[in-house]
Amino acid sequence: MVIDWTHFTPWASLIGGIVLGLASAIFILFNGRILGISGILGGLLSPRRGDIGWRIFFLLGMAAAPAVFAWLAPAGVISAPRIDASYALIVAAGLLVGLGTRYGSGCTSGHGVCGLSRLSPRSLVATLTFMGAGFAMVFVVRHLF
Repeated sequence: MVIDWTHFTPWASLIGGIVLGLASAIFILFNGRILGISGILGGLLSPRRGDIGWRIFFLLGMAAAPAVFAWLAPAGVISAPRIDASYALIVAAGLLVGLGTRYGSGCTSGHGVCGLSRLSPRSLVATLTFMGAGFAMVFVVRHLF
């Protein structure tokens, strides 16, 4: 195994994990809700009265955050990601992720961050399942194709 040191980012990953954990804790403390992106987005598909505004602003904030960070960060701190996939493959992958979150009753942020911190057995099984499937897919793509 060879580590790609130019793309190995332990400090950025650690800071991102801390920020995500803090955001999840603050969200549940102030709103009493789990910070699961699929649940927030899914709530717009079957909206309840008075429950739409915060969901839209949350998703707009998620979409705007990379642009705001790029604008505020010093030049050269981040570089544009390189994605070696066609748009069709990216769309198909996104649809499969969406389908998986429906079947799994939540996404990685909901189960992996919030559910595990609440010691939810269902979230443990879901997290082990999607992590195992991810590991298996990386193995298949890297070693069998």
